[in-house]
Amino acid sequence: MALGKAPDAFRTIGELSEELGIAQHILRYWETKFPLKPLQRAGNRRYYRPADIALVRRIHQLLTQEGYTIRGVQKLLRDGTAGAEDTPAIPLGDGLGSAVSADELRSLRQRLADALNG
Repeated sequence: MALGKAPDAFRTIGELSEELGIAQHILRYWETKFPLKPLQRAGNRRYYRPADIALVRRIHQLLTQEGYTIRGVQKLLRDGTAGAEDTPAIPLGDGLGSAVSADELRSLRQRLADALNG
């Protein structure tokens, strides 16, 4: 957290990026994918309100700790449910946020088995 700021203070994109360990370009990308609308002032400076910060934390948790895909998080945020399409993704080893859902892995396993047997 930025030194000298109250927990309910607005944060710039740089402060939020540093606080959560998320690159600024990722935060800007999330603005296009999620209902995240920070205040923008002169020069397009972004100021994240406490509600924005809470949403960013939730998105970050769902993507990195719980293994959801972008689409899965969008669905969760849209309707607040965790249906079958929200199967947590299994991260791949590249460390760049790539993920494959359990259904995609099952399909791939079946195609490989078919190729080996036929």
